Amino acid sequence: MEDKVIIKFDNVSFAYKADEGETVATGVVDGFSLNVPEGQFLAILGHNGCGKSTVAKLMNGILVPDSGTVTVDGMDTSDDEKVIDVRKTVGMVFQNPDNQIVATIVEDDVAFGPENLGVAPEEIRKRVDDALKAVGMYEFRGREPHRLSGGQKQRVAIAGVIAMNTKCVVMDEPTAMLDPQGRQEVMDTIRMLNKERGITVILITHYMDEAVKADRVVVMDKGEIVLDNEPRKVFKNVEKLKNLGLDVPQATELAYRLKQAGFPIADDILDEKECAAAILKVLEVK
Repeated sequence: MEDKVIIKFDNVSFAYKADEGETVATGVVDGFSLNVPEGQFLAILGHNGCGKSTVAKLMNGILVPDSGTVTVDGMDTSDDEKVIDVRKTVGMVFQNPDNQIVATIVEDDVAFGPENLGVAPEEIRKRVDDALKAVGMYEFRGREPHRLSGGQKQRVAIAGVIAMNTKCVVMDEPTAMLDPQGRQEVMDTIRMLNKERGITVILITHYMDEAVKADRVVVMDKGEIVLDNEPRKVFKNVEKLKNLGLDVPQATELAYRLKQAGFPIADDILDEKECAAAILKVLEVK
């Protein structure tokens, strides 16, 4: 039995309209097709301007295609009557947590989305408490958001999405403005939501160590998919990724350089433990 597809792009094209003084629109995605199964943790990579943030915004109807269709849980995102249902299904978390927080108290901020959806007050209370507990921020529910760290603010933003009972969370570089501790807090939260709660996660990131935690990695270039596979198989393509202006995980880079230098080492290494074990194996052989 095939996995249920929660987000489907079918031959989608989208271009931002030309600014004044320009003669043509800027093409971003062209003939783009992608299926995201329910419950998957998908990472999308690509250099700046490749179209990955545009794809994210097409996923919950912030943008709608010029041609082709995007469907969310069977709903066409270009159907005006389905916009609210689409956004209840797919929540968005952006790069800057300060831009997403609208209330002066943490729990009020998390309640903002359900209130706008007309959820009953007693259900809102339950959802807010549940969402804050899920992201480890329940004890901060009475705090002022501006007193929180960047990682804590981003976890509050994620809680706001969870409180809307979304099946899918799209995160557009949610750790880009955070310090290492904040990044770790957010990544731990993302993985917990996916593995323990079964929420579909689409993570757009430029950190390779975040992408290796995903079930699947899609690499974009010029509005198209150029690689699409599990992390181990994607990151084997070191030269191709470098030609696209992307890095690879540090352990993958070290293994690649050792292999280039003539050492018989595996080319599908993703982390430090695997790299250390492979180097020891080479040394034993010698």
